[in-house]
Amino acid sequence: MVYTTAEMIQWLNSMFWPFVRVTAMMTISPVFGGNLVPKRIKLVLALLITWVMLPLLPSVPAVEPFSALSVLITLQQMIIGMAIGFSLQLIFAALIVGGQTVAMSMGLGFASMVDPQNGVQVPVIGQYYVVVATLLFLAMNGHLALLAVLADSFHSLPIGGAGLGRETLLEIAHWGTRLFAGGVLVALPAVSAILLTNLAFGVVSRAAPQLNIFGVGFPITLTLGFVVLMITLPGLFPQMSNLMTEALISVQQFGRGGR
Repeated sequence: MVYTTAEMIQWLNSMFWPFVRVTAMMTISPVFGGNLVPKRIKLVLALLITWVMLPLLPSVPAVEPFSALSVLITLQQMIIGMAIGFSLQLIFAALIVGGQTVAMSMGLGFASMVDPQNGVQVPVIGQYYVVVATLLFLAMNGHLALLAVLADSFHSLPIGGAGLGRETLLEIAHWGTRLFAGGVLVALPAVSAILLTNLAFGVVSRAAPQLNIFGVGFPITLTLGFVVLMITLPGLFPQMSNLMTEALISVQQFGRGGR
């Protein structure tokens, strides 16, 4: 069998550029991009996913591998993959914000631990929400939906095309506002209950000034916070489902002008 140089370049391009987009997505996306996943495993998974997606992908342009245009296309694929992973990562960031708000209200703002997924210090309540959200993400087949959206992105944002435009970047920035809205919705029940408790302690301290309100209020507030967390935990599933659905829809609209 004889292969021409043009055929070998075309085969290399059809494998390399999708691999760059998949690898960039897996580096930032939740679950896949966690620090607990070794880098070698990430590379092997990215290579395997790319190989499985190849029959579903459109044809790529014939460009010299080491030309300036090839470097620009490679950077374009990295940006697209990172944008897809970043949109999903905002879901878990919203839960961390919500957990931090609850922890500060409960008096557990000083209790923090290292998040094994991101390698940063987060409140223990935020880490608890992240662990639950990760399990829900896998239970709802969020990883499969993410791979389906990634495969569809090769049609809405083909290799060598226009890439992410200004409107798409603005959509990503606007989607970032859901980080704070989602965090508030997650933390609102616990914060509201603790706020009412603090108001009640304020009334008690005015009626009985000799009462050590700090010695009595802290354990009660802490206990009430855990009780409210236990009661409101079933409500985390619909919040997580809505955030994930909105994120996937936002990613699917990349390159389609919001249609």
